[in-house]
Amino acid sequence: QVQLIESGGGLVQAGGSLRLSCAASGRTFSNYAMGWFRQAPGKEREFVATINWGRSTNYADSVKGRFIISRDNARATVYLQMNSLKPEDTAVYYCAARSVGTYSVTSRGYDYWGQGTQVTVSS
Repeated sequence: QVQLIESGGGLVQAGGSLRLSCAASGRTFSNYAMGWFRQAPGKEREFVATINWGRSTNYADSVKGRFIISRDNARATVYLQMNSLKPEDTAVYYCAARSVGTYSVTSRGYDYWGQGTQVTVSS
């Protein structure tokens, strides 16, 4: 079992930055691919970014060039640096872990989920 705890959400003005963190339990964090997803009110959960065990990354087109996903295996933590935030980035952001090392851009590909952290971007 893997437990994921997100932090770092909050309220920020458009154009600002936030960094989300996701701390994972378990001794095999380095073997997992990790992902970030988000869900806005009335919308389906959507893919944001993912990183595999070898630190290869993939991003949704809507965040490419603005968001950066990274991982620190020693701290069993994955980060999402969000820059140039827009009001349309407002959502609950979820961290997810996939018990294979290759990344996935679909929510079905992940085995464990955090509780989510709210990000609100004001215009």
